[in-house]
Amino acid sequence: MRGALLIGHGGTEKLDVRDDIRVPKPGPRDVRVRVAAAGVNNTDINTRVGWYSKTAGTDDAGWSGSPIGFPRIQGADVCGYIVEVGDEVPETRVGERVLVEPCLTEANGRLLERPWYLGSECDGGFAEYVAVAARHCFKIDSAYTDVELASFPCSYSTAQNMLARASVRAGDRVLVTGASGGVGSAAVQLAVDRGASVCVVSTPAKFDAMRDLGARTAIDRIDDIVEALGRDAIDVVVDLVAGPTWPSLLDVLRPGGRYAVAGAIAGAGVELDLRTLYLKDLSLFGCTVLDAGVFGTLVERIESGSIVPLVADVYPLDQIVAAQHAFEQKRHVGKIVLSVG
Repeated sequence: MRGALLIGHGGTEKLDVRDDIRVPKPGPRDVRVRVAAAGVNNTDINTRVGWYSKTAGTDDAGWSGSPIGFPRIQGADVCGYIVEVGDEVPETRVGERVLVEPCLTEANGRLLERPWYLGSECDGGFAEYVAVAARHCFKIDSAYTDVELASFPCSYSTAQNMLARASVRAGDRVLVTGASGGVGSAAVQLAVDRGASVCVVSTPAKFDAMRDLGARTAIDRIDDIVEALGRDAIDVVVDLVAGPTWPSLLDVLRPGGRYAVAGAIAGAGVELDLRTLYLKDLSLFGCTVLDAGVFGTLVERIESGSIVPLVADVYPLDQIVAAQHAFEQKRHVGKIVLSVG
């Protein structure tokens, strides 16, 4: 089959598009999915360059803190069609259009003590076929195209998980950083859908797009957030940026406020004054592993039409290098998606 292999940590020269990759065979509780489209994510680049490794010269560069097995087929965002089932999976599932849950509790025929991510600890969707446990394939009934549906799984489930962990509810004042990216734009939509009042941090060129998604207020990312909003003005911060200005995100949280993080595109090292944390009784949530029910709820919201896809651009699979270069420039709003099948 045709697919893009990641053959090691490094630049885009480590991506090898080939036609002779072995088609995966499903195990007893697995299905084989013909991939129609797969979204591009920060994790694809982070895994390729070894960003997740906290110690220079080590190889603990996967989501789980363990070495990546090479070659690896990346791709956590998958929309496709079931074409084969394992012995323990009903034949009636053949032909289903599915979204694949990217956070896996079962893979390679076994239940996992610690979840894996599709395309990181096991092969993902940057190929014509992927084999995955049937429990992680959710039938989807939607008028959206395959490309549009492929923009949802990873980003929207991450955003949904962050909002659930931080208990976002109607009337909350929510600040979203990195709001024009895949997870950020998803968080804006999902928070508005919950009845929250959303403020975004982005660039002025993207303000109109953010307001179209329901954001009430927009702040230039070069501006002082505390000056713009005031101290203790926000109930929940949904952060994907971190970096040197991170302390201001806690300053704008009200006493008892909640902070959820699932990214650090401006820098992973931040300065924390513990007095801010404990004197304001703040709650901090790191969000990677999806809580039970998050992905199923997301599928229901997609089917209901309460959230919409935001596809910035589409590339064919064999142009994955160009797609990743475009992604890294951060000029887009929403998701960049690869058309696979």
